[in-house]
Formats: sequence, C-alpha cells, structure tokens
Amino acid sequence: MSKKSDAGLLARLLGRDASSSGEDVLQALEAAPPETESPSPRAARRDESLEEPHEDLDVPAPRQAAMPDSEDPEQEAEIERVLRRIQGLVAGEEKNAQSAGKTGTEAAPAPFPESGRTLESWAKTEFVPIEPESLEEAQLTESEVEALILKYLLARGEASGRAVADQIKLPFVLVDQLMRRMKTERLVAHRCDAPMNDYVYELGELGRERARRYSQHCTYFGAAPVSLRDYVNSVQAQSLTQQRPTADELKAAFGDLLLNRRMLDRLGPAVNSGRGLFLYGAPGNGKTSIAERVTAAFGPYIWVPRALGIDGEIIRVFDPVNHHEVPLPENTGLIDSRKVDRRWVRIRRPTIIAGGELTMAALEVTLNTSTGICEAPLQLKSNCGTLVIDDFGRQRMPIHELLNRWIVPLEKRYDFLNLPNGKKICVPFDQLIVFSTNLEPRELVDEAFLRRIPYKIEVVDPSEEEFRNLFEVLAPKMGIQYDAAAVDYLVKNHYQRCGRAFRFCQPRDLLLQVLNYCKYAGVTPRMSPELFDLAVDNYFAVM
Repeated sequence: MSKKSDAGLLARLLGRDASSSGEDVLQALEAAPPETESPSPRAARRDESLEEPHEDLDVPAPRQAAMPDSEDPEQEAEIERVLRRIQGLVAGEEKNAQSAGKTGTEAAPAPFPESGRTLESWAKTEFVPIEPESLEEAQLTESEVEALILKYLLARGEASGRAVADQIKLPFVLVDQLMRRMKTERLVAHRCDAPMNDYVYELGELGRERARRYSQHCTYFGAAPVSLRDYVNSVQAQSLTQQRPTADELKAAFGDLLLNRRMLDRLGPAVNSGRGLFLYGAPGNGKTSIAERVTAAFGPYIWVPRALGIDGEIIRVFDPVNHHEVPLPENTGLIDSRKVDRRWVRIRRPTIIAGGELTMAALEVTLNTSTGICEAPLQLKSNCGTLVIDDFGRQRMPIHELLNRWIVPLEKRYDFLNLPNGKKICVPFDQLIVFSTNLEPRELVDEAFLRRIPYKIEVVDPSEEEFRNLFEVLAPKMGIQYDAAAVDYLVKNHYQRCGRAFRFCQPRDLLLQVLNYCKYAGVTPRMSPELFDLAVDNYFAVM
C-alpha cells in the first residue's frame, strides 16, 4: 500500500482528517504522551504474574500483519467498514469504562435484545441466573465436572474444549483450565488443534478406564447440576406469592373463555393467594379449561435448572414434555456478554396436568436403575406454576393416600423427598394446586383436608343467554354461518321441552357435529333445524 494510503488509514484510525499529511499524523502520534490509568485489580494481578524473560532465552519478535497493497475501491470500502466497526466497539468500551469509573464496578454487559435492559437491571426486577466465575461459585467440585467430561468423551469419542463447555453448560475458561490439568494427568490427550486457541481432545487409557467407572454409577453427562441451595433461592425469587395478578390480567388470561363477572371475581382472590383451589361442578362446564389458563395470569417466564446435584445424585428437573422452553434471543454481537448461566433454562410458567393416571410414584423421586439418573416428582417440576389434579377422585391411587401425602405440604409450603442414597431433603412446595372434579367434594375428602384448600368454587351451568352467546361467538371461528332461528329451534325443542341442562361445552360440540356433516355432504357449513336434529341424535344418544 502507498505511503499516502498508509497516512490516510492512520488518520482514520486516529479520527483525524484524511487530508493531513503523513508526516503530520506521525508527528502527532509521536508527540502524544501515553495515557496512564490506574490498573484494575484484575489487570494488576495479571501483570504481577508475568515475569521478565531470561536473557539466555531466544524470544522471537512478534509478527506483524502485512497490510494488503492494493488501491481497489472495493477493498477500500471494506477497510472503511471495518474501521467504522472498530471505532464503534472502541467507543462502546470507553463509554462502559466511564460508567464503571463512576459506579466503582466493572462495565455493564450488553443489554438483552428483547428489552434493551442490562443484565443487572433485569436481575433487579426478576430472577436471572448469573454465569459463575469459578467452580466454587457454581458449588461444583473438580471431580464432579471431570466425571461429566470423561463420560461425554467416552460417548462422543472426541470433542473440542468449546464443544465440551457447551455440553456441560459451563464457561469455556473454567473448562479449559480443567482440561489442561486432565491432560497433565494423562486422562485426556490432544488429538489435533482447534480454532480459537483450542484443542480437540480424546480419552487416554487412564481416562477411558475412569470414565467407565463413573458410568457404572450414573450415565448422565449433560449440563452440570445446580445446587439445591441455588434452586431454593430461585423458587423464592420467582414464587407465585410474589405475583399479584389484577382483574385486567385475569380477564386477559381467560379471554378465550366466556366467563361472567361473578366467576372472575371468585377466581381473582384464589389466584392471588397462590394456594389451593377446588373447582367442582357438573361435567362439561370448563373446569379443566379454567385450570389450564390460571397460570397465564402470572408472569410469563421463569428459570428452572436442567438438573440438581445433591450429594452425588443427579435429579433431572427440566422436562421437555411438561416444560416449554423459551430461550433468550440470539446474540447479534461478536461476543455474548450477557453472562447468563446456561445450566438454567427459561421456560413458560408451567401448567402440569395429572389425571386418572396419577400414582404415588409420580410424587416421589424416581430412580432409573439402568442409567442411575433420578427424575423429579410432579410437584417439583410445577414449582412457581400450576399443578392441576384433573378428575380428582378417579385416580388409580386411593384418595386418602394422596391427601395424607400432601396434607402437610399444602399448609407449610415445603415438602420432603427421599433420595435413592437414603438421604431426605427439604424442597419448596410452591405452586397453585387446582383440584378439579365433578364429584361432590364432601364425599371425597374430610374437613381437615378441605380446610387446607381455602377456595372452593363451583362452576355452574351457563344461563340461556350465555348459551346462545356461545353459538354466536363460536360459529364464525369455525367457519359456520350463524342462524339465530336455528338456535331458537335447538333451545326450544332439544333443551326446554325435555328439561335438558345447558353445558358450556355443548355449543362447541354440536357445532363440530354440524361442521363434520357438512364436510361429508359437500355443502356449505351452516346452521339449520335439520342439521341440529342430526347433531343432537348423535351427541345425546345415551345421555
């Protein structure tokens, strides 16, 4: 590149006018005194660890990158774009450094893309797991992390250090230090180089034997487990009792259901309490639908650990079947500085439904004897959310066993779990439990249990007006032409004349019958007395 181009590039880097001569730019650079700042404690420690090289060592001089000698306009434009990028990054670092100097803390990380807020400001208003800076801060031992790494390499064969860090969800700097120690102890070996100052590792003979021994106890090699103490703190920070849903939020949660104001006013205090709720009434009036939508009145997201580690036992908490993962938006910068602990998963506030298949085993820690991995019970997975016991009274387990199992947790809001190694642990019991049944509650449970369920709400039949409104609301959504005269015929001949009770589910079910017949007959979906007669004959044949 010519001397003029060198001067122009140097001027742009210094933020000066490109028309200045090369000598002026160089003189200004030479005359500028070096800026001295007090080093940070972290930098001071790094400088103290560096020693002067011995004179007898032949230390090669650092290589300088060669500048391309070209006057191509496209290359000039590319260089200009890169320079603007560098200047923007430098300006951002200076801005963060200035703010750090004012507050006495390190520079704030990049904001969350979805809100523009920094990690610190986010953590002040809601729980956010922060990435640990050491194994001690993560409450992990080197042996625990070593076991995960060795079992992963035993299953994978080979992997780079960054792939290992991504597998066990720990910062690469912590994993890299441990991998170097394992290399020294001949547990692993370098297979080849990897990008970004990394290596591809494979097991040595000693490491392979130790990995097999670890796998005999437990085959788990996923994310590093979270401590029980950190999990308890997270539940306290995200508890339903911290939420206070308003009438508008409750109305929005049940926006797709037709509920009158009286029902909403009865549900509101029950939801705000975050305690037990009994929904009872005739079948088909939407008890399960109400229970499923209660969670939407609270905050949308919570963080749960992928797994808990308690005295060598791994308990899997995150369940893709019952938990819906909502990851943070991908980082658009060069480096992800959000520093979120990847051992945790952001999910929608859970709603877990257990029906007639519920057994006592689902309420205890279960051990898979073939893998050595424990599965968390339903009440632990539903913490900070809603646990719905649907069709209460029809479970495979006797009712009194379920009541005896939960009679203390419902009042104290903590539970005791037995681990396979014989240890008993205390865990939070923090969820809104909804018992939904079409049986009479007094015939199912005694007074002692009913006292611990403070809210008992009967879901009554709809009025005739509400019943008609359901047809008017559902017909357009299902693509059926609404006909008030046909609804009048249905109500008069198939409900009032025979004394049949209205149910909230019947308009939807009858319209589905009409829709399916119209599709079969190849006609436009519409309401008519004849079609309602066919639908009623099918739907109420044995009812």
